[in-house]
Amino acid sequence: MEAFLAALNTGEPDAIAACVTEDFVNEHTSARGRSLTGRAAYRERLPGFLAAFAGLRYEVEDLLVDGDRAAVAYRMTARMQRDGAPAVPVDVRGVFRFRVRDGLVAARADYWDGEVVAAQTAAVDAPGD
Repeated sequence: MEAFLAALNTGEPDAIAACVTEDFVNEHTSARGRSLTGRAAYRERLPGFLAAFAGLRYEVEDLLVDGDRAAVAYRMTARMQRDGAPAVPVDVRGVFRFRVRDGLVAARADYWDGEVVAAQTAAVDAPGD
């Protein structure tokens, strides 16, 4: 799980995908997120996600581990790229809930508030800014 977080911060799709199981379940609880199942599907989506969130960085605020389960409170920062518009700095806090199997992440549930990101992009788009 710590290797997974470190890989996310590298921005390297292959390194990130190597940290998850073949049957990895990636659940997003935000209405703005998209869940998926499978390492191959996850790997396929990573380049677009990483391009949309340039300079992606997860900072661990708190870590709780219980056997094969973990919860990580994080702060995610990036420069969000939007359809040719200027990049917008985003800063959002959330929580990952993990299940680990054989040293790899088997499941991740991501709890974050998509409205925080929407408000940050709207503030940049507001007239007069």
